[in-house]
Amino acid sequence: MKIKVNKEELLAVIGIVGNIVSTRATLPILSNMMLEAKDDVLKLNTTDLDIGISCELPVHIFEQGAITVPAKKFSDIVRELPPGEVVVYVRKNNQVEIEGASCRFKLNGLPKEEFPKFPEFKDKDAVLMKQKDLKDMIRLTNFAVSFEESRYVLNGILLEVFNDMVRMVATDGRRLAKIEKKLLQPVSKEMSIIIPIKAIHEINRNLKETGECSIIYGTNQVLFNIDGHLIATRIIEGEFPNYQQVIPKEISTKAKGKTQDILAAIRRANLLSTPDFQAIKFELFKDKMVISKSTPDIGESREEVAIEYGHEELMAGFNPQFFIDVLKNLSDETIELEFLGPDKPCVLRLRDYLYLALPMRL
Repeated sequence: MKIKVNKEELLAVIGIVGNIVSTRATLPILSNMMLEAKDDVLKLNTTDLDIGISCELPVHIFEQGAITVPAKKFSDIVRELPPGEVVVYVRKNNQVEIEGASCRFKLNGLPKEEFPKFPEFKDKDAVLMKQKDLKDMIRLTNFAVSFEESRYVLNGILLEVFNDMVRMVATDGRRLAKIEKKLLQPVSKEMSIIIPIKAIHEINRNLKETGECSIIYGTNQVLFNIDGHLIATRIIEGEFPNYQQVIPKEISTKAKGKTQDILAAIRRANLLSTPDFQAIKFELFKDKMVISKSTPDIGESREEVAIEYGHEELMAGFNPQFFIDVLKNLSDETIELEFLGPDKPCVLRLRDYLYLALPMRL
């Protein structure tokens, strides 16, 4: 294999595929990235056996071929090369030479046969949606994922596709986030899969504010095609909880206030929270919400926020972080919160979004 490529273009693609590579991989080959030159295109692949990423880059090919190189070292070398063209070619014994304008490096590679194959997806029924929509959906759900290994089905986000809609749901058992968006075209068959949070972060890292992306579901795996960057991930096997059961009916007695005012007050109250004393107190009055916090041996705080409420007074305790996580990601100037009672959840409903948080004992 022998190719010539622009340094900056090569570095950009290395940055996309190299993020999932671990230098402490159990198998040495997983610390490598595969380079395959064919038909005027250089394909770069990486995998950690759970997630695989593949990108293509147009290059000048003198000789076709494939090799795997240590991902971290290869990235570091290319980054430090002088600007301009880079020549990469493979010698005998899997030795890879990397040439810049005035320097040359040699790296010991491994044959491509040892590298895990990128999964194939035979189903051509792709789900098409806007990248911005998927990015918004991840932003408003990913913080509600559970990290408890004992509840592995909650260690990811549920993705449901039906008719012309796509839905994402995440829960850790104490809060729930659900969002829906329109697809660019209806689907012929429904899909319901759980995507691991690590893969969600990788997908999100590659999404842009414009353009489209496609999703193809395979056996135990799913493929995201984002501007030609392919991200394949295993799905979490198991049954996601019936989240519809825990969503209460909408009520008319809502507390309406400015998003940033409520967020700022909760953040200030959270300054006095400790692992043993997390809950902050919400008190609803006709035209104000009092947010207060009292922590033994530390201190206390109290703040009033103007709201529109006009119903019977109510008091409840909640984990402040549950509110901070969602409110800091909202662009809405005002919100309406449904406080159902001192021992019942608080619900936030927007156009296509629902967020629910369970109360805490004060």
